[in-house]
Amino acid sequence: MAISLLPKLSRLPSNLPEGSVQIELEEGIPVFRAAKAVQERIELLVAKQQDDRLSAPESQELDCYAEIDDYLSFVNRTVRNLAIDQTQQAS
Repeated sequence: MAISLLPKLSRLPSNLPEGSVQIELEEGIPVFRAAKAVQERIELLVAKQQDDRLSAPESQELDCYAEIDDYLSFVNRTVRNLAIDQTQQAS
């Protein structure tokens, strides 16, 4: 199985709180997710964006969260694929 290169993040939101990412186990595989406080912040920013009330700094912050989400999705897919591959090789 070919693994693509880990993408690089250009920046993190300046107000990213400690504990912003949580790790949960699903079928014994670690899954990285944004913490509830971060999810709520994203929802607030998206609502403001839909109402055309998003400031330039908030727009940048929302872009950072989108980039982090893409990154976590990539990491989660990679970890899951590695786990599946190891399971298949063990069989």
